[in-house]
Amino acid sequence: MSDPGHLFTEDLCDVVGREALTARLSEEFVFADLGAEAVRSLVTFDDLNALLASCAPEPPRLRLHKDGSPVPVERYTEVGTASRVTRRVVRPESLYRELRAGASLVLDGLDRMHPPVAAAADDLMRLVRERVQANMYLIWGDSRGFDTHWDDHDTVIVQVEGSKHWRVHGPGSRPHPMKNDVDHDHTPPRDPDGELHVLWEGVLRPGQVLHVPRGWWHTVTGTGEVSLHLTFGFTRATGVDWAEALVRRSFEEEVFRRDLPRFADPDVRRKHRRELAARLAELVEAVDLDVFLAERDARFPRRTSFALPWPMEEGVPPLDARLEFVPILPPPMTREGDRVAVSVAGRRYRFPAEVGDALEALAERRTPTVAELADATGATPERTAEIAAVLARHHLVLIR
Repeated sequence: MSDPGHLFTEDLCDVVGREALTARLSEEFVFADLGAEAVRSLVTFDDLNALLASCAPEPPRLRLHKDGSPVPVERYTEVGTASRVTRRVVRPESLYRELRAGASLVLDGLDRMHPPVAAAADDLMRLVRERVQANMYLIWGDSRGFDTHWDDHDTVIVQVEGSKHWRVHGPGSRPHPMKNDVDHDHTPPRDPDGELHVLWEGVLRPGQVLHVPRGWWHTVTGTGEVSLHLTFGFTRATGVDWAEALVRRSFEEEVFRRDLPRFADPDVRRKHRRELAARLAELVEAVDLDVFLAERDARFPRRTSFALPWPMEEGVPPLDARLEFVPILPPPMTREGDRVAVSVAGRRYRFPAEVGDALEALAERRTPTVAELADATGATPERTAEIAAVLARHHLVLIR
């Protein structure tokens, strides 16, 4: 059985090719067959039943859709109270009834509830270097939950159970549409006879994967049997994000913080505009794309996780203790003489230089034991255990 933590960076890249896949991201449709065994460990019906019972997700995180419209929450939930907080609770028998009638169940953020899906999402983040969320879609029969539509983010669809019919139409009348856009009236691509263009059509089965770029129209329907698939969604950085970074930088500049000379002579206003334009041009050169992307990586969030009691302990972990590197991406690191600086989730840490060797090894190996980390860095096992304890207190590693 495949490790979900290598689903994309190894399994998918082995089939498509890493360079070919990254070059096609957000630009081209991708189909790949990884085999059912590669996805079997992601989520099962036993897992889903346990999550629905223990996590008790409520609308809008859990919701039903049918024939392109949301099913009213009153039809499958009731008002309940937990710890004196009123919330909506899913009624099992009502949920079953709506699913039998052709509703599609959507569960958002499965990666925040289920470790195997979290591992796969983290793995995709390391490939695309963007934040990823995994949603689950479950349906029986041949109905559809949504009309022909496009998504405002890139998606990687992984079929886990059963089958689903897909028609991918391609990009519509507005290239690269965005969630916060000025135009949402664009239309899907059509053939000369007026029919919807079909770029790819097929039935997705367990282990098969699609990449559908942002803004590409598609139609998805059931095949008459059960279908459970995961959609891993991510939004890549755009020129708008880069421009917003320039705006944030402008707060550091006095000329941008100054009031505009609304009531001054036209010559004064023109002079002020030239000053703004000149300084903006300097900022554009200073914040090139490499600088912007490096700063973006330095702010990349780490997944929320805990490893009590180790961060509270005075001692050090044993040599056979398993370490888990918390940062999802290899964090930016700079050597400063006998110190090393590392940026994780917008925070900057400074450690002795030897800690840098441990951080580099952890970023590559992800889950070594203390002894394995010592072998990788050449440090003594005792010193490596001390370093691990320090990193655990700063929430950079988990000790298991």
